[in-house]
Amino acid sequence: MNTWLNRRRSGVLLHITSLPGPQKCGTLGAEARAFVDDIGKGGFSVWQFLPLGPTHGHGSPYESLSTFAGNPALIDLRELALSGWTNTLADNLEQAAESFWHKVNNNKQLAAEVDQFARENSDWLDDFSLFTALKKQANGSPWWQWDEALRMHRQEALTAARTVCEADSRQVLFEQFVFNRQMLALKTYAESRGIILFGDLPIYVAHDSADVWANQSLFTVNEDGLCENVAGVPPDYFSENGQRWGNPLYCWDAHEANDFNWWIRRVKAQLARMHLLRIDHFRALEAFWAIPGDSENGKTGEWIKAPGEKLLQALQNSLGSLPIAAEDLGLITPEVIQLLEQFGLPGMKVLQFAFDGSEDNPYLPGNFSANSVIYTGTHDNDTTMGWFAEQSEDAITRLAEYADLSGESMPWPLIRLAIESDARLAVIPMQDLLSLGGEARFNTPGTINGNWQWRMKSNAATDTIWARAHELNLRSCRVVEST
Repeated sequence: MNTWLNRRRSGVLLHITSLPGPQKCGTLGAEARAFVDDIGKGGFSVWQFLPLGPTHGHGSPYESLSTFAGNPALIDLRELALSGWTNTLADNLEQAAESFWHKVNNNKQLAAEVDQFARENSDWLDDFSLFTALKKQANGSPWWQWDEALRMHRQEALTAARTVCEADSRQVLFEQFVFNRQMLALKTYAESRGIILFGDLPIYVAHDSADVWANQSLFTVNEDGLCENVAGVPPDYFSENGQRWGNPLYCWDAHEANDFNWWIRRVKAQLARMHLLRIDHFRALEAFWAIPGDSENGKTGEWIKAPGEKLLQALQNSLGSLPIAAEDLGLITPEVIQLLEQFGLPGMKVLQFAFDGSEDNPYLPGNFSANSVIYTGTHDNDTTMGWFAEQSEDAITRLAEYADLSGESMPWPLIRLAIESDARLAVIPMQDLLSLGGEARFNTPGTINGNWQWRMKSNAATDTIWARAHELNLRSCRVVEST
């Protein structure tokens, strides 16, 4: 039985890119540490964020170039100078790398640290650094459009390419070394303040990724690198055509034959950087919707069983207890529920989904167990203010049966309902704590433009907001005193 969710806690959902700061997006530096301090003031002890991998041009953290690598955009350039690794404040990572490697050549201790990092992570870093360099040479073309020998990941072609791509590969090594240092420093800082870091693991990996390119036998790609079957979901209440996500599926027989080694390494790599993980689209570990690669939508496909029990058992055997939560939203079968209960994994409850008038709605307070993570909304929902503005009179009436709408303005009645619920972990999006409307929505599923861009303004979260949250957390027995 899983034991990590063993007492009442509360947390804040804010992706690291949304932090304020002088760079194009938030970073792992000073503003991240300040946020750790701030949520502690509010009586929160968990910081949840989205996947941290390097993204494609559209910016979705759920479509990464590598499930193992960190996003270089999250590196705080100011800290490179403070670390003594650059002579001046670097304007970009290329400039910083040049100075860094000069330092390495004259600093045996730093050189040893870099060598150790490269060795310990060679199982993914060698392929990712070469993948990144080759993709740059190919002007960003996906790997299945490369020359055949490179596309097929043939050893002789890789050996020759490493020589040609040495400079660009060293750039990647620098970026990943620095990302890792800053991420681990943030984790250590959070621990010193009694804050748990709660990360996110997409169920699938991107087709155009180092993961698929270097491990083609583990995914549903043919000799041309194209997908024979892809991921998605069938038609439902929300989408009459279903959803075609386009990710390659797992060749589960190959994973099982290899004792799920790739999955174990994947999860371990993330848990080295954070304390907890949410597995996105968890239901695909029990059964997944397989769509023919040439289909344009999710209408055509079939449900195929997955060895979720065997995978989770292998992870448990390797990791001990599983510090994992499951994204189990949508239509969930009894088999999925059984899998969650067998391993004691908490599922998600979202209050914005609760007030449809059905008495057995699984998201209504009173209809779920304490072994749950409750949210007002997630990164895929509108903010609570934006959501509330679109609700019908009937829905507001039903909401009023559970929350006092007369005593305080939205979104605080919904925040209060989440924090006062039986769920042992309650997570509130930062936009809700700031009482922001739909303009602050982070992502709209099924769309590409305008997502993943919202950033919090400096000093937007005032002491008044944190004091109000602390009082609510304290009354609900969610404040955890740091030791």
